Amino acid sequence: MLRRALLPALGWLSLTCAAAAQTLNFPPLSGRVVDEAGILDASTRDGLTQTLADLEQKTTDQLVVVTLRSLQGTSIEDYGYQLGRAWQIGQKDKNNGVLLIVAPNERKVRIEVGYGLEGELTDAVSKLIIENSILPRFKVSDYAGGIKRGVEDIVQVLSGDAQEWQDRAAERVSLDDAVSPDQAVWPLIMVVLGGVAFLLFCAIWGGFVCRAILQYVIFVMLSSGRDSSRQGSFGGGGSFSGGGGSFGGGGASGSW
Repeated sequence: MLRRALLPALGWLSLTCAAAAQTLNFPPLSGRVVDEAGILDASTRDGLTQTLADLEQKTTDQLVVVTLRSLQGTSIEDYGYQLGRAWQIGQKDKNNGVLLIVAPNERKVRIEVGYGLEGELTDAVSKLIIENSILPRFKVSDYAGGIKRGVEDIVQVLSGDAQEWQDRAAERVSLDDAVSPDQAVWPLIMVVLGGVAFLLFCAIWGGFVCRAILQYVIFVMLSSGRDSSRQGSFGGGGSFSGGGGSFGGGGASGSW
């Protein structure tokens, strides 16, 4: 009896979660700087736009700055890679796009890196830029200064100084980054316990419920990974668009 009552509830929950996974609304890609949060003045936006255009002209890499009114209840990591894929920043054959994302209301910032640039703009380098150049300025509400300095550093990395930045990131020793053996083993323990719990659940409730759960998980993964069918192109003249690049979650985040 309990099993029969539970099945419709699980089906309803799966549909609800699937719908929730599709509710993120992204601002239009109106230029190289999308200031949805309204924290940048016109002069700053124009200066950043020129810097980003020069970078693309020199390297073909696309860097876009975006400020958000809200993360819409999701993490900046989830929002970031989905936004990069929706906008298709970077060239399709190179996946050389980068997003500098600022969510002032949630006090979050992220450097989202396309597949093709993860070897240059590594997670460690992105974190170094955020912690050294961006967060100190954000903490005193200097959003324009933090964004400009962050952009300058990213441009340096992508313009040929990647190895120097990677060396600096490797040399940085921080107690916050140190992971003890006990801390390192806990994620593995949790994965094993989760797997055992799932097998026990399947043994109790049967294969139908397990298949429904797995189908939902696969659906969410495919939905989040689905690229837009619209293929962008590099902007010319007064227009700008993504070039068909994709993202896989590389980069780093910070908060203040």
